[in-house]
Amino acid sequence: MNFPLPTSYPLLETINDPADLRKLPREQLRTLATELRAYLLGSVSKTGGHLSSNLGTVELTVALHYVFNTPEDRLVWDVGHQTYPHKILTGRRDRMDTLRMLGGLSGFPMRKESQYDTFGTAHSSTSISAALGMALAAKIKGDQRYSVAIIGDGAMTAGMAFEALNNAGVADCNLLVILNDNDMSISPPVGALNRYLAQLMSGQFYAAAKNAGKQVLKVAPPLFELAKRLEEHAKGMVVPATLFEKFGFNYIGPIDGHDLESLVPTLENIKHLTGPQFLHVVTKKGQGYELAEADPVAYHGPGKFDPSIGLQKATTPAKTTFTQVFGQWLCDMAEKDKRLVGITPAMREGSGMVEFEKRFPERYFDVGIAEQHAVTFAGGLACEGLKPVVAIYSTFLQRAYDQLIHDVALQNLPVVFALDRAGLVGADGATHAGAYDIPFLRCIPNMSIACPADENECRQLLTSAFEQNHPVAVRYPRGSGAGVAVDASLTALPYAKAEIRRHGKKIAILAFGTLLQPALAAAEKLDATVVNMRWVKPLDVEILKQIATLHDVLVTVEEGAILGGAGSAVGEALQTMGLLKPLLQLGLPDVFIEHGDPAKLLSMQGLDAAGIEASIHAFKQRI
Repeated sequence: MNFPLPTSYPLLETINDPADLRKLPREQLRTLATELRAYLLGSVSKTGGHLSSNLGTVELTVALHYVFNTPEDRLVWDVGHQTYPHKILTGRRDRMDTLRMLGGLSGFPMRKESQYDTFGTAHSSTSISAALGMALAAKIKGDQRYSVAIIGDGAMTAGMAFEALNNAGVADCNLLVILNDNDMSISPPVGALNRYLAQLMSGQFYAAAKNAGKQVLKVAPPLFELAKRLEEHAKGMVVPATLFEKFGFNYIGPIDGHDLESLVPTLENIKHLTGPQFLHVVTKKGQGYELAEADPVAYHGPGKFDPSIGLQKATTPAKTTFTQVFGQWLCDMAEKDKRLVGITPAMREGSGMVEFEKRFPERYFDVGIAEQHAVTFAGGLACEGLKPVVAIYSTFLQRAYDQLIHDVALQNLPVVFALDRAGLVGADGATHAGAYDIPFLRCIPNMSIACPADENECRQLLTSAFEQNHPVAVRYPRGSGAGVAVDASLTALPYAKAEIRRHGKKIAILAFGTLLQPALAAAEKLDATVVNMRWVKPLDVEILKQIATLHDVLVTVEEGAILGGAGSAVGEALQTMGLLKPLLQLGLPDVFIEHGDPAKLLSMQGLDAAGIEASIHAFKQRI
């Protein structure tokens, strides 16, 4: 793509919804796709957001809305971080400058945002299940419409996708599953299935069959020309079809997902078929923007940048993030203890495990988008005397809750869960918020939960967790915290012990995690005692009893759900000890908090220094 970017998009600007798109002659679709890709690049470079995945779905999006009668026909986008072209074509073009901002467009499909967003997605591998439900609902209601699930090859590594395929293959309904094969999830896809498909499409069997066919057909030139034109379809007949046809699907493909001359007629043909259909399209992440094509991981979710230059290294050193602290700790502890193994469900970069993979490849396991398997796999390793560390986002651990209880905690296995993105995550919004880990973890027997207040405590509490002989979760937020220096040693903090950070009068603030800093600032105005609790479970009941005895009012502060959270744990402990003191619990309310600037979102929930102070003043007036 040449630069500078165009300043006008004459064809795109005539498209206010897919009905306008369907009025275009087919020969104009290529021009529209070119303008859409340029508009997308210019827009995301100004707001930040997902880029590589969206550049790769431009033609596919155009073709889907051109052929299918959306929103009557249902499109369900798996994960949904590739739906910016979809948003632009469905009446949201002029709001793309608000993408992922407070009050603006979501970075993912949202039902309340548009009738064209038929199902809210952001976690992987849900699309086939949802689209199957929609297809069967249409059959029950007697509606003549198609349901389409668009799923990536990375998302196909999850068991849920195959559970849905297994169900859909015997369902008599109009369902189309499109495998968007771009050979990449957030981290490169791994596993036997990905390797199997790659070998089938590039292996000697297919090459030999193709070459033998050419030799035979050359004696009949018209047939040879026909065979060349059908080669992409013929390619799909050599075994890849077997895998999906065993599930009961009619397999078609693979075809070029950037070739509108193939996409549109293929989709039009499929639209007239009945029963479950499976279309395999091959696309390229970052398509049309050379820098993103060359490094799709770097351009997966960039911030603002100049597209004519590309991503640049920061001129001033950025603060060390909690993710980086974890990554360094993991390498250091692995050097010290040969029993350590690291596990990630397809989040190598996001969880800070790139260096660990390089240094300890034999102890690094990327299991693909398979959180349930990751947890039970860790349990199996722990049974044999190893010390697994599962690096997983708080929001993704939700997907493995049964395995956490049944396969790890019930057997009291020493697995460390490094929970990144705990609390609010900002631009990714409610789907990625780590708001629920404290409530859903602390009710599980044998589990412990640590909440570091800063980067140095994060490293120390990870060491504390690793030293235990039972499952422990260490939760920490996205980005940086107080910016304190991190001790390079592997010193552990005492297990289940809190510390008093400030001595005051009458009011005591019990802070869990990184909200210690605003709690300290509020305490200066209130002359309050501040306790850095460090552990949600087990609580330091000795210090809690001491604080409760000496103060009139207790306040808990946490960046997590109030219902069932750390404040609830404090209330339960006080009741058990017979110490009934006024208790104010501050945290995330019982609502889903949408996308926006993290600091602004915390302020809106009253979890900055001013908000904490105001809440305490108001509480004192009520008691």
